[in-house]
Amino acid sequence: MGAEVFGLSVAEAGPTAVLTLVVLLVLTGRLVPRSTLTDMRDERDMWRAAHTESERARQAEREQVEELLEMARLGNQLLNSLPRPKGRGEVTPDGRVDQAAGPPR
Repeated sequence: MGAEVFGLSVAEAGPTAVLTLVVLLVLTGRLVPRSTLTDMRDERDMWRAAHTESERARQAEREQVEELLEMARLGNQLLNSLPRPKGRGEVTPDGRVDQAAGPPR
């Protein structure tokens, strides 16, 4: 006995049925040319490599941000630990001392 496809023996179906089956498989996309399959695999591999490179860059960026945040925390602690002048007003963003503001808290 030969192989069966959809309950029919390939030997009994004849060449017309086999050709019809092949055409249906091509039209439904279940049977594709080797060149198409190779192109799809190459594209898949390209996107996989791009994703891997992107994730490496993202991880490096995360590490840099963590390092910068740690430096900012250290700078904040250093500035907060400095003694504050007494009896002087607040310093405005342009660098002048606002005497009306009173002593700092």
